[in-house]
Amino acid sequence: MNRRSFSQLMTAGVLGSQAMKGNNPVNNTFSLNYAPHFGMFEQHAGKDYIDQLKFMHEMGFRALEDNEMMEKPVEVQAKIGAMLSKLGMDMGVFVIKFPGFFDKSHMTTGDKTWTDIFLKSCREAVETSKRVNAKWATVVPGNFTRNLPMGIQTGNVIEVLKRGAEILEPHKLTMVLEPLSDNPDLFLRHSDQSYMICKGVNSPSCKILFDMYHMQRNEGNMIKNMDLCWSEIAYLQIGDNPGRKEPGTGEVNYANIFEHLRQKKYTGVLGMEHGNFHPGKEGEIKLIDAYRKADHL
Repeated sequence: MNRRSFSQLMTAGVLGSQAMKGNNPVNNTFSLNYAPHFGMFEQHAGKDYIDQLKFMHEMGFRALEDNEMMEKPVEVQAKIGAMLSKLGMDMGVFVIKFPGFFDKSHMTTGDKTWTDIFLKSCREAVETSKRVNAKWATVVPGNFTRNLPMGIQTGNVIEVLKRGAEILEPHKLTMVLEPLSDNPDLFLRHSDQSYMICKGVNSPSCKILFDMYHMQRNEGNMIKNMDLCWSEIAYLQIGDNPGRKEPGTGEVNYANIFEHLRQKKYTGVLGMEHGNFHPGKEGEIKLIDAYRKADHL
């Protein structure tokens, strides 16, 4: 494997603040189930997915998130799934991708052609989930349809998602709806809106992905809004703002949020859907250390 051993990394200063306190991550995982993604530790682990998984596990992480899992060859998915099982790691979200995912009004119109495309992707997602033992898959309802009233658009989205939930529910795969901040044309933007839609779909296979980077940008007041929507939240993602990097690089007090999640006894996955603030191997070391610092008040 093209990487240093754990002991070498510790000598080099990985998790420096915790090492000085005698908290050796070989024997201590994190208090919450943070999920890195492929490429995050590539400078130490190399490009091979299996080597990266082993490195994540050595560093104390017990989950993986991979938005592009559906796009990987079937044999690669199976190999990743086998290693996750061997290491005792959870599979976080992958994205149910289909044409128009971000840039078309594919759910708000209620158009049958778009609905059929989405449902086909849901069936494919079920097969992917079986290979990697995934329980959650991200869905984005696409753009507004500006010439339709908001209530009509919302009704169309609910009906399409009900159809998708019928496919996913027998396989215990949950689509998690992600309100986004990327551009003003996206239909799903707020946590309360997502809550309303999930209540309308009324299925255990349709819940909320509360991405804290996007929610900080769109609405703030994250702990209160998280609590208001808690019964419909199935998955959380992390990213500081501005910049969408690791905790401690922006304005969000992640130490407080993580403590709140511990108090709520949250045991699900928190996807590390952000970049590395610092480049190279040193940046990867600093990222892990940032999580160690934010993981406990």
